[in-house]
Amino acid sequence: MTPMVHLLLLPLLFSIAGGEDLEEKKGPFENTVLDVPEATPVPYPLYQFQVNHPDVNNFSLSGEGGQDISISKDGWLYLKSPLDWSRDEHYILKVEALADDEVVDGPIYVTINVLDVNNNAPFFNQSFYTAVVRENSPAGVPFTRVFALDRDDPETPNAVLRYSLIAEIPSTQNTQLFQISPDTGEISTTEQGRQKLLEARGGIQYGIGEDRSVESLKRRFDDYCSVQEIPYEHNPFFTCVQKAEMRRRNVDPLEDPDYTLFVRVEDLEGASENALSGNTRVQIAVQQNLWKNPGPIRIKENLDETYPLVIAKVQSNEPDAIYELVQKERMLKFPFLITANGEILLTEQLDREEKNMYTLVVMAKDKNDQEVDPPMEIHVLVEDVNDNAPVCEEETVFEIQEDEPVGSLVGRLMVHDSDQEETLNSILTYTIISQSPTIASDTFSIDEASGTIRALRLLRRREQAVYNLNVRVSDPDFSTNCKVVIKVIDVNNQLPVFEVNDYGNATLAEDTPLGHTVLTIKATDNDDPDTGSSMIEFTITGGDVFAVETDGKGVGHVVLAKPLDFESSSTYRLQIDARNPEPLMTGLKYGSESTTFFTVLVADVDEVPEFSLDILDLTVHENFTKGSVLLTVEAKDPEGKEIGFKLDGDTEGWLEIDPATGVIKTKENLDREKVETFKVTVTAFEKENPKNSAERDLHVRLLDVNDNTPKLITTQAFICTKNVKPVLIMAQDPDSNPFSQPFTFTFATKTGKSPNWELDQIDATTAELKLKKPPTEDKTFSLAIVIKDNAGVGVPQKFEVKVCNCTELGYCYIAPEGKAFGLGMGPTIGILVGILGFCVIVFIVVIKRISKKSQRQAQTGEEERNAMM
Repeated sequence: MTPMVHLLLLPLLFSIAGGEDLEEKKGPFENTVLDVPEATPVPYPLYQFQVNHPDVNNFSLSGEGGQDISISKDGWLYLKSPLDWSRDEHYILKVEALADDEVVDGPIYVTINVLDVNNNAPFFNQSFYTAVVRENSPAGVPFTRVFALDRDDPETPNAVLRYSLIAEIPSTQNTQLFQISPDTGEISTTEQGRQKLLEARGGIQYGIGEDRSVESLKRRFDDYCSVQEIPYEHNPFFTCVQKAEMRRRNVDPLEDPDYTLFVRVEDLEGASENALSGNTRVQIAVQQNLWKNPGPIRIKENLDETYPLVIAKVQSNEPDAIYELVQKERMLKFPFLITANGEILLTEQLDREEKNMYTLVVMAKDKNDQEVDPPMEIHVLVEDVNDNAPVCEEETVFEIQEDEPVGSLVGRLMVHDSDQEETLNSILTYTIISQSPTIASDTFSIDEASGTIRALRLLRRREQAVYNLNVRVSDPDFSTNCKVVIKVIDVNNQLPVFEVNDYGNATLAEDTPLGHTVLTIKATDNDDPDTGSSMIEFTITGGDVFAVETDGKGVGHVVLAKPLDFESSSTYRLQIDARNPEPLMTGLKYGSESTTFFTVLVADVDEVPEFSLDILDLTVHENFTKGSVLLTVEAKDPEGKEIGFKLDGDTEGWLEIDPATGVIKTKENLDREKVETFKVTVTAFEKENPKNSAERDLHVRLLDVNDNTPKLITTQAFICTKNVKPVLIMAQDPDSNPFSQPFTFTFATKTGKSPNWELDQIDATTAELKLKKPPTEDKTFSLAIVIKDNAGVGVPQKFEVKVCNCTELGYCYIAPEGKAFGLGMGPTIGILVGILGFCVIVFIVVIKRISKKSQRQAQTGEEERNAMM
């Protein structure tokens, strides 16, 4: 397109951009970065450069994208052809300002980033797919996958794809048999499909290793149909069966699918009505699955059979599979085997009481020991038979108090039967077959279902102290005799009596240690010894700081159970009661003879101050400034004396304590990066007697704040021009999570990028600096790089890179200093005169253009610096 046509297009450009603010598209003549969506209608104005030089009347444009981008004489950069992101993601153009074809300003560089728009529909890599799935396949386990592509920018939602299942043919009972992963395109069966809804075509069942030839099929046909004179190949019934069998064996999802799925893929994550889509179909054939679980297998224990005994059979989908049988539980005993044709054998009798269930794991493998079918767990349940007799203890002893009412509970006889619970084999029946003495044959009864024994009359210890019963316990096949002893115990008709009703008083210092025995007491009871009626227990009231320790035989020790405090209570009047664990006989009550008293006087002791808290823990942020209050320690003296505070162990000198109030403040700024946790000792002391003091450890933990930015570990590097390799940039930050790594590395530019340098993140603390365009000469570049921590805090940092020719050892080459030649005076003067004459001529030529050349050199230097950033 000619410059004249360009000028004619300008009014059209302005009319197209009439709805836009053109002032926002104007700017100074400097390096510029523009973002332009692809497929933008043309012609389209991008940017107008405004030059200060008064003689500028044209611009020149060179570099990438010249066929798509142009510039007018008044500095308008515009599109003359739509851009395509898939063809070029960005362009770098050089622009110069001209005055009558002479460069008077520039060059500057324009970077145009092409922005992707959603103008490419996703498409599948195949127009249709075929797959085979076996019946009873596990739900959710993929058996095939579809895959789609999108030519849009993969870094944008335009290329984020979602798969969906839009139709399933045929539709079985309005139930979906298949499902698809929206993210991966993997297809699997649903739980409904895993069950019997997804079935293979019916066919003839063959055994392992059985002949499957046409001759075998003819024999089977003859077994079910009378022999006919019509040849097999002309018999429509035989040919029908043969075709159906061949069709089942050689199922072809392409020619003869059982199901056809229609699958759609959408971009924009499938969440927009403007999403573009593609479609495909998946043709699926269902194969028969011979690998079926025969369990659970039920076998009676102690089964009288000839062993080994066939209990089940499995069949792999692979005719030549090799079977292995292992136990899931690592037991010493495993009475099972499997044969080459898949028969599972039991090798001996089972005992339910030893183990009531076995879990067998059957594996089907090929000759290379690779699984051809998934492992199968089979449960073998051992059924109970009545092979155990009831078992009871050698002797069961019950006690009953005399004069209990008729029908009172004596106890329940506990008997165990190892046969299976809640079956007839373990249902027990109880019967009393004899009682002694014989005169007491009607003294007790037993519930035949529960074994509960009750008294049928009033019992008196003086008449008979012990009864013996013989109880027969039976299940349907076995019986056991159990011995029961019933003891009649004494009624509690005697009261415990103290030796004295008042033990006087005793004086204890308030710092008496816990457990100290204050007094020994004694009481007696005339009921039968070694019974609950004669056992004596002591209770104490009037002072919970005391307790009574006893063995129940009438002797007790009053001990100190809690610390004494003179200031809280200086006197305790204790009441001690003696009681029996068995209830008293009806009408009998405890009296004064079962109670005694004792007085304890507490002597005052000068005690150390007491802190209000036993544990002092403090957690603060490290940005607490000097003079901040962290904690107030509280303590008091039991005697009310004035106390003071002091603080020890602060090696950093960060804290101070007010000696009068206990207020702890920061004396200096805290720094977690220096010490994260530390411990100091707080002492509370009596001012009159400082030796009378108490101490507490104060544990301080400092929480991190983002008071550090990531810093470069090294700030210099070099790159060899003949072997350009990336430079590693590493940073560190003494802060902790979440104010430290991972770091982000960007250039200190508006876009965070540079046309000639590239930063790639390597790991949480390292980035890789790559040089895109090496310079034409050795040069040192100063790059401003922003390193931010995980919280987004960071500052630009200077990083110098020297680009140079390198020696064989890989270091920058430095030319050695030259040596002067030893010329005589005459030649030296001649050379100097010649040089002087040449300089005069050059000076005359150069002096006229020195100003313009200096300006151009300055602009060129600026151009190089901008291009390399």
